[in-house]
Amino acid sequence: MVANAGLVTGLQQEQLLELCLPYGGVDGIVMLPGKSYCFIIFKDILYASKAYAAIHGKIKLTPNDSGPLYLAYAEKVPELSHSWNYDQKPPGLILLEEFVTEDEEKSLLNCIDWKTSASHLGQTLKHRRVKHYGYEFQYDTNNVDKECPLSENIPSECNFLWDRLKDKNISVLSSFPTQLTVNHYQPGQGIPSHVDTHSAFKDPILSLSLGSSIVMEFRHQDGRVSPVILPQRSLLIMSEEARYAWSHGITPRKMDVIPTKNGDLTVQQRGDRTSFTFRFIRKGECNCVYHDLCDSYKKKYKKSEADTNCDAVAAKLESLHVHEVYEEIASHFSETRHKPWPNVLSFVQSLPFGSVLVDVGCGNCKYFGNKMGHFEVRFFG
Repeated sequence: MVANAGLVTGLQQEQLLELCLPYGGVDGIVMLPGKSYCFIIFKDILYASKAYAAIHGKIKLTPNDSGPLYLAYAEKVPELSHSWNYDQKPPGLILLEEFVTEDEEKSLLNCIDWKTSASHLGQTLKHRRVKHYGYEFQYDTNNVDKECPLSENIPSECNFLWDRLKDKNISVLSSFPTQLTVNHYQPGQGIPSHVDTHSAFKDPILSLSLGSSIVMEFRHQDGRVSPVILPQRSLLIMSEEARYAWSHGITPRKMDVIPTKNGDLTVQQRGDRTSFTFRFIRKGECNCVYHDLCDSYKKKYKKSEADTNCDAVAAKLESLHVHEVYEEIASHFSETRHKPWPNVLSFVQSLPFGSVLVDVGCGNCKYFGNKMGHFEVRFFG
């Protein structure tokens, strides 16, 4: 057990793994929601002994930590129902490794002109640089204007990709893609978890990873989480359930935790990565069977309920636009909002010994555990 390190303190598991790997193989890390401690499982007691001798009471993960890490042996660790499984992928997800050669990778990267002055062709977003072809993806509405195509079509340098799919007997395309989004990520950048709008794009969605490998996280509404390693030069195909019923995103960080061939864990540093995401513009509404995340179905559903009791309609709207939204974004929000605001932290630390600290709607409790001697009361809301 590792004290002074947990989700409440803003710990990311790759930080702890990077610290412990020099002392021996690691089987897993267990991090508990709302706790300032976690567990790390070594493959051998000798490795654990070495880590204990080197780390216990001696090392801080960051200079700003309130104290060093304290370690204690545990006979068993808690089991989490949402533990990540690298072996199971969402149904309908296809990953083709080494889909392009190194020379083809260079050609694709060189065909993107980032120096355009048109704002809709080369945007710099908070977390990445992005450029659109065919149609502009509008991030404020999570949709596209189907009546307003861009003057710049998908570069012809991409055309060989579709012949290669045929050569590999991957029959997922009925026509050529009509929209392309190119994202450029620097180490530490990511994209929030999301489902591409059903009414905007057909099945499938294809994403080519160039420049660097990365871990993309897929999440289901029932709590399942599936991290998928996207190797450099691989093509990811999201179809059927993986496209319509699972959200996908990239957590902002500079390294990823990945399994080794021996079955234990290691860290993989991120480099500059460029993704080519190909989509097919949908004409009309979606008629899929994945109703929970389908905007077309919800649009019809809301229309059919227009004449029902006003209170019932209000409750449904609250569930759709408040409860479901928070259920979908909660995990990603918690993982990326772990650093306390300086003024709030200063206020908490200024309270005298024995003070009662009440945090209402405290989210991931990031202001707790920052000073000893407080009685901390948490109200989740």
